[in-house]
Amino acid sequence: MTDQRMQHSTQGSSLADILERVLDKGIVIAGDITISLVGVELLNIKVRLLIASVDKAMEMGINWWESDPYLTTRANQIEDENRILRERLDRLEARLGASA
Repeated sequence: MTDQRMQHSTQGSSLADILERVLDKGIVIAGDITISLVGVELLNIKVRLLIASVDKAMEMGINWWESDPYLTTRANQIEDENRILRERLDRLEARLGASA
């Protein structure tokens, strides 16, 4: 019974070590799927998967979660600013169009 516990404990730490390495270094899985009919491309799907820690992703310049409205309140502020700027731009373009 002691041998089984010892093996399970060793396997668990090995899995933890592997997970730590993957998150520290990162891993990328990429693939493309293309559906064609009589030489005409109908559908092209690009699949890219990155598994890494948040720190490693930020080192690589990946930070999409900082602007995702479902993950941060700052994204809502950015969306509001963009809406206000678009409205101002529309008004300016309307004035320019009216004067021309």
